[in-house]
Amino acid sequence: MYRHACQTIVFRQVLFANIRMFEDPSGSTPVAMNKKSVFQHLSIDYYSATPKYLQLAQAIIKAIGNGNIRKDDMLPSINELSFEFEIARDTAEKGYKYLKSIGVLGSVPGKGYFVKETNLKQQRKIFLLFNKLSPHKKIIYDALVASLGELSSIDFYIYNNDFDFFKRLIQNADKDYSHYVIIPHFVEGGEQAHEVINRIPKDKLILMDKLIPGIEGSYGAVYENFEKDIYGALEQALPQLGKYHTLKIIVPYNTYHPQEILQGFTRFCLQYAFNYKVVHNIANEPIKEGEAYINLMEDDLVILIEKILSTHMKLGKHVGLISYNETPLKKIILNGITTISTDFQMMGEKTAELILKQSLQHIEIPFYLTLRNSL
Repeated sequence: MYRHACQTIVFRQVLFANIRMFEDPSGSTPVAMNKKSVFQHLSIDYYSATPKYLQLAQAIIKAIGNGNIRKDDMLPSINELSFEFEIARDTAEKGYKYLKSIGVLGSVPGKGYFVKETNLKQQRKIFLLFNKLSPHKKIIYDALVASLGELSSIDFYIYNNDFDFFKRLIQNADKDYSHYVIIPHFVEGGEQAHEVINRIPKDKLILMDKLIPGIEGSYGAVYENFEKDIYGALEQALPQLGKYHTLKIIVPYNTYHPQEILQGFTRFCLQYAFNYKVVHNIANEPIKEGEAYINLMEDDLVILIEKILSTHMKLGKHVGLISYNETPLKKIILNGITTISTDFQMMGEKTAELILKQSLQHIEIPFYLTLRNSL
């Protein structure tokens, strides 16, 4: 579940309290001593994309691991948490109930929640840095989180393809992350990205989606091969593309998309004798019979569909359409939009696998053509 706040979206740990408790002399009932300094180790990042109940849960798990909270310690009441952090009472309660569901907390009627289990697995703390939010990025994120399991915490940042912002986030990152998982796409300044990324310990680094030249040492990677992928996908679509004489790819002027996509597109068109054009502004491009379009951005897809529908031409007969990145809606729109797409689910799962296995392997994710009526 994503939420925008200013420019940054952050998954951030909540470091739980220095709560000092004592046990009843009988050893049976956990009792709180006092609540001085209860919240001195607690903080919530209000720019965070992660639900606050998970921030709270992750914080308590880490505090237990650090010894700030001991077995049988009573925790602050739900009302106290709600007041201290200005969060909904239901949010605080949901965090406690989540920890109870995985066996970390217990509860005593009329008294509240206490630490039931301190023998936890070593927690992984991951710095996750995405260039943007999109439906397919959410698929990656969901697959990564589901595959990592409950005792992993993720600090999630969005840098909006801004290299300077990307640089600041990495420079200001905590030093205690077990892994840094980074998707490196930039509108400008990307030629210096390797200098920033090389500051990260390579045994903790995983590049996702794209490889960056100049990265030193051995590190993990789960990536697309952009030039090979588009060339191969278009080659698979040759029987359908044969009804068109011109291929046009829509690439905005200021784009973060890798140049390798254009290289693969151009190489295919030259190899198979198609007329071709790179279109920077689809709103100003006339739609002509015998042309097939490839869009990279979802906004351009909407404009392109509107322009096609305004003509007498039939999609898939007079005009062709291929859209980058598979999403559920593209199965339905205009009886199906042909897509070329990597396996985003696999990308998230394989990244989690590298983390869990402490692997520095490089894994190339397969790329698929899904033919539908638009071609």
